[in-house]
Formats: sequence, C-alpha cells, structure tokens
Amino acid sequence: MEAETAVDTTGTGCPRSYPFHRPSAIEIPPIYQELRTSEPVARVLLPSGDVGYVVSRYEDAKLVLADPRFSRAAMVAEDAPQLTVAPMPPGSLFSTDPPEHTRLRKLVMGEFTGRRVRALEPRIQELTDALLDEMEKNEGGPVDLNEMFAFPLPVQVICELLGVPFEDREQFRAWSNAIVSLTNHTAEEMMTQRIEMAGYIHELINKRREEPGDDLLSALITAHDERDALDQSELIIMAMTILVAGHETTVSMIGACVLTLLRHPEQLARVIEDPDAVSGFVNELLRVNPIGDGGPLRISLEDVEIAGTLIPKGSAVMAAVASANRDPEVFDDGEEFQPDREHNPHLAFGHGIHHCLGAALAVAELRITMASLFRRFPTLRLACDVSELRMKTGMLVHGLEKLPVTW
Repeated sequence: MEAETAVDTTGTGCPRSYPFHRPSAIEIPPIYQELRTSEPVARVLLPSGDVGYVVSRYEDAKLVLADPRFSRAAMVAEDAPQLTVAPMPPGSLFSTDPPEHTRLRKLVMGEFTGRRVRALEPRIQELTDALLDEMEKNEGGPVDLNEMFAFPLPVQVICELLGVPFEDREQFRAWSNAIVSLTNHTAEEMMTQRIEMAGYIHELINKRREEPGDDLLSALITAHDERDALDQSELIIMAMTILVAGHETTVSMIGACVLTLLRHPEQLARVIEDPDAVSGFVNELLRVNPIGDGGPLRISLEDVEIAGTLIPKGSAVMAAVASANRDPEVFDDGEEFQPDREHNPHLAFGHGIHHCLGAALAVAELRITMASLFRRFPTLRLACDVSELRMKTGMLVHGLEKLPVTW
C-alpha cells in the first residue's frame, strides 16, 4: 500500500487542503454545500501531506462509516496514508477492525451501557451542582464558561470512571491537545506527548495493581492479569483512549450547545421555562454542533465507487459528518436549529460497529449540564459579541477558545 502524496502527477492539479476553512465560530465550512452538489467525493490534501478523499453526502458518509471495505486497522500499515504527521498508534479502538476491535470494545462496553450511565447520573448531577456553586460566587460574572464549567465537568466524570487523579487535569489537557492535533504540533511534539502520557498511565497501572479500586482501570488490569485479555500495550492505549475521548469531545460540545441556545432566544425561553425540556433538544444540538469535520480516517481495502467516483484501493477516506448532518436530502432546512425535528438520524456518534462507545454518557452529561445551568442561571447571556468568539483551529476536535458569559 503506497500513499498518494501532495506531489501530484495525475494532471488534476493540487487538491483542496483539509480541514476546510471555517468563517466563524458558529459556521461549518460553507464549501460543503458546494461539494454535496458538485463533488460529493472530493480529493483533498491532508495535514500529513498525503492525498485523500472527503465524502460529504449523508448516505455516502454513512457507507464509509460502516462498510468493512473501509478499514481503520489498515491505517497502521507502514506505507499507509495518514491524516496527521504522526501515525495512529496500533491496538486502539480507533485503529482496529473486527475481531480485534470486537474484543477490545467488549472489555469496556459494560461501563457505558444505558443502565450503567443511569447509575452514574446522581454523581454527574452532584459534580455539576458543585461547579455551578463555584460559578455563582462570581456574582454575575463575567466568567469563561469553558474554564468554570465545560472543561472541569467531563474531566471529573471520566477521571472518576476510569480511576485517574483529577488534580492532574492540566497535564491531561496538554497531552490531549497534542493527541488530537491536526496541524498545531510537529510529529516530534505529538510523539513526545504520547510517550509522556503512556508513561504516566503505566505508573498509574502499577499503583492500581497494588491498591485496586472500584474503577474501570482496575477492572481492565484484572482482565489483563487474570485472563490475559489485554496485553500491556493494549492496556495502556485503552486507558489513554478513554481518557482523551471521554472528555475532549464533551468539553467542546457543552460550550457549543450553550452557545447555540444563547443564539436562539425562542428556544432558550422554552428551556428557561422548563429546564428539563432540554432533553428533547439534545439530538438536534448534537446534529448542528459537529465535534469535528469528519470521523476518524479509513483506508479503502479495495477499489470502491461512490457517487460516480472511483476511490482506489489503499486510499485515505474521511466521512464528513459535519456535512452529512446538514444534507438537505435527509434533513429539511438542515442548516437551521430545529429542536422539534421529528426525523433526526444524525451521525454525530458515528454509525455501525464503531458507533461511539460513550454516546449514552455524553448525552447524559449534556442533558444534565444544560438543564442545571439554565435552571441556576436563567438570565445567562453572552458577555461579548458573537463575532468576537473564536474556534480552536488545527485540531481534530473543534471547540471554542473561550465562552465569556454573564447573568
């Protein structure tokens, strides 16, 4: 498998650079509307320098997400095209296919079932209330909601679930930023941060072996020691994956969802009148606020034709979830926020066997945080103009740099 690089000799010219430009913090790249109509399978230049394909229509993106002809495991081949300058580590939930993926997922899926998440909800509520208590001490603000609320809540939840000390959260942030970087870090920086995080997890595993707790990491260690279900490398990578994926996306979503409600006064009034009504808003909030432009990279295992375009074997392929979730063929007025939308088969959590393991937990956190925030602060409002808000760039996961609010 030989990666196609930016040195393009096909005569088609240099492809567009991915990720695409976002005009503001509240818009997805407008080019997606054009691509869905005229170039639904678009050749792009990836941050790694390799050339890949971005699939922008809903049905086509759904196919890429679920069809076994598009592999995650093939990403770790030595000559495979890459999304970023640092290759994906092997042996993770994001870089395996069945049966390896099935084995790994089975070991942790019990912690993320609907029943398990419902049992966690009182603790999530308790952590939420404590953070809002601290925020209330600012007597009307302004405060950065990201720092006061959106960042610490998901980190506390995943730290408790996994069994990782919350006091190390700032170090997690640095490691996580490097791990989900597209263009903000060099390959050396990304690998250094991964190695540092792996070393931290390795030491924590040794401590948990001596003093096991009622947490997921202790359970995974037991699975490794008693049944040899995970080798040491897989154990470390699993813990890193859950720690990063378990907070990074939800941190971004909380800020984006709060901003969406603040920008839609009529819908916000419904939440203020009945904060529990936000439960019915969550799917639409997820649809209009993509955590990134696309799902994790796949590699085509054979020639595949999509929308009249032949994707050659060995190609890098991205399903553009941000675009798919606004496809007018599936979502009427897809650019509009409509919380009462009856038909909403969004792909925010992916599709198929790689459907997000933590979906139920993310939904619970969003529901509890949104309802609690507006119940406590019904006069919450932006402390700056929307045009002043900035989205982080160069990252796999999008998120607001700051979200200044007052009440």
